Amino acid sequence: MERELIVTGVGGQGIQLLAKTLALAATREGRYAMLAADYGGEMRGGPSKAGVVVGDAPLHALPILPSAWSAIFAHHRFAEGVQDRLRPGGLVVANTPLVDPDSFRADLRVFAVDAMAAAKDCGAPNASGFVLLGAYNALTTMVAAASLVAAMEELLPPYRQQHAPANARALEAGALTVRAGVA
Repeated sequence: MERELIVTGVGGQGIQLLAKTLALAATREGRYAMLAADYGGEMRGGPSKAGVVVGDAPLHALPILPSAWSAIFAHHRFAEGVQDRLRPGGLVVANTPLVDPDSFRADLRVFAVDAMAAAKDCGAPNASGFVLLGAYNALTTMVAAASLVAAMEELLPPYRQQHAPANARALEAGALTVRAGVA
């Protein structure tokens, strides 16, 4: 199995961290993963995209993806062309209300997640990216939920470690949104 994910949003939403977290969790579980990051020089508000490929064997797809099996749309800005790269039947996690779930092609499986509301509700208002990753992982079972938490904790720099419990709650909150049929 080889699965590709495109994550798109704006700087400040945690796009790069959530992509790195998934790739690290997969490698820690003994799978193969590649990651490509694409972002502007701005600290916040600029374009931010990432490509992640995860597989059970050495990978054939490069993380710069002309087509993909799935995508997380954290923001509508800078998402041009990503929908066109999704294969028919592809999975989409759309961050509402920033992304209109009705704007996608009919052949895609679209799950709407209000990541900002879920992050606030679980006491992690700055962790909407992890809500989206938790929802995505619950839908795909790409890695074990505990592996995501461990990878996130490993990737946080020492001066951000105090956010690890809130980020873990956000991952679980995202999973709960799709398990409960909210998405």
